[in-house]
Amino acid sequence: MSSRDMILEAVQRNQPPAAPLPEVPLFDDAAEPPLPRFKASLERMGGKLAEPAAEADLAAWVAGHYPDLRVLCSTVPEIAGTRRIEAAQSPQELEDVELAIVRAAFAVAETGSVYLSESALIVNALGYLAQHLLVLLDPADIVANLHHAFARPEFAEARYSVLMSGPSATADIEGVLIHGAQGVRSLTVALVAN
Repeated sequence: MSSRDMILEAVQRNQPPAAPLPEVPLFDDAAEPPLPRFKASLERMGGKLAEPAAEADLAAWVAGHYPDLRVLCSTVPEIAGTRRIEAAQSPQELEDVELAIVRAAFAVAETGSVYLSESALIVNALGYLAQHLLVLLDPADIVANLHHAFARPEFAEARYSVLMSGPSATADIEGVLIHGAQGVRSLTVALVAN
């Protein structure tokens, strides 16, 4: 028996017995509605919250808020883009995307984060290569805190997932904050029901 096999066998033989994980409370704060808390947290992280009118044509709303777009990549059926995400053979083909539109499965009020996975992004790099990111979110899908977020099934089902809180940002030693240094320059969450 090799020394490697002896070590692995000793580790396996001396492992402690399996014990159930402790029950973690969800730390609910029922007194505070999630939407105002989500908005405050998102804005603190540099993001913006938009509330298009329910009867508004979403494509017209996007065109009004982003009038100079040339390359729009959408992964949602509500809005057609000028670049089809399904046609991208590699992430590098998305380097010139000015606006990416995706739908978040849910959001976290505590952190102002939106949950994105490979099913929302199609190509994971889309969430970082685009100049601007517009995330559609159903207001009913805002959870109170990270305890509720991690209890959702999406984390177990996804191969890739991220909680994104605002645009990319960096600051130097003098405290000068720059958005978009390593990723999207702006992140806007639009409240649009499923």
